[in-house]
Amino acid sequence: MNLLKERTAIADTQRSFLRSLLKRPEARIFLVLVLLIAFFAVAAPASFATAPNIRNIAADASVLMILAVGSTFIILTSGIDLSINGVLVFSGVISAKTMTALGGDTAAILLGLLAGLVSGCLWGILNGILVAKARIPALIVTLGTLGMSLGAALLITGGVDEREIPLDLTLNFGSGRIAGVPWLVVVAALVALIGGLVLATTRFGRYTYAAGSNPEALRRSGVSTSRHLIKVYAIAGTLSGLAGFVSLARFATTTLGGHSTDNLQTIAAVVIGGTSLFGGVGTMIGTVIGVFIPAVLQNGFVVLGLQPFWQQVAVGAVLIGAVYVDQLRRRNRDR
Repeated sequence: MNLLKERTAIADTQRSFLRSLLKRPEARIFLVLVLLIAFFAVAAPASFATAPNIRNIAADASVLMILAVGSTFIILTSGIDLSINGVLVFSGVISAKTMTALGGDTAAILLGLLAGLVSGCLWGILNGILVAKARIPALIVTLGTLGMSLGAALLITGGVDEREIPLDLTLNFGSGRIAGVPWLVVVAALVALIGGLVLATTRFGRYTYAAGSNPEALRRSGVSTSRHLIKVYAIAGTLSGLAGFVSLARFATTTLGGHSTDNLQTIAAVVIGGTSLFGGVGTMIGTVIGVFIPAVLQNGFVVLGLQPFWQQVAVGAVLIGAVYVDQLRRRNRDR
């Protein structure tokens, strides 16, 4: 009799755990991702569910992943950054020019990486100052710096892609692997892991959530909200610079016109992953899942022979649904 009661209690506990787990937005969006993978794996098992194709999906998602980590911090503060693709291109140009000028050896590659990170960070600091100190809406600020950074990149290059990329960068990093995993994926995973740990376990992460959910309480606790926002935008800018360097390594060119929708795809991935556009709600694991949904869709459509443009339609529909669910959740919470 006691054994039966124990088994019943264990079963009840498991059911309760599953119900609470499924209530989390990350779990629901992960279920969507699993269903997408299962659908494409069944529809094209010989093409989709293969190790090379999985590596290709992960590599395709690496740049977007790095951008999405920075955007998660910004959206959690109820901000927005439309300039990330422009900063990516600008930083890639600066990195390429630096490496070319220094000869393209290992030291030049490292200095090119540093130049890209610094240039991205400076654009992020500019965004942060204009948003936090000048009190200009983030939408307007980052739309302006998007045009400025892209325009500056075109002025530096004369509108022509920089193609003199060190061979060591493209072969050893852009196409290289460690234990069968592309280096690009390893870097993106480390960025996501560090970003998730910062959000979940540090004071900076708590301040970031508070800046989006209750900035007045954050100010009253003695924290400079404006200074924190500048740091958040600087992080996003730095990660855009890193994404520019990673893109440079992957494609061996600055791809001036190849990132026109990266900002919208990044914001969509973050919001699909459960981060609220109103700030204060979201997790990095949700962002990671959200990033892979458009990557899997695009790859799956190509494998099935469909036009990849359908991916934009599908992601747009999922984005609207995610924002609608977020609004319902907020209304229920405020009742």
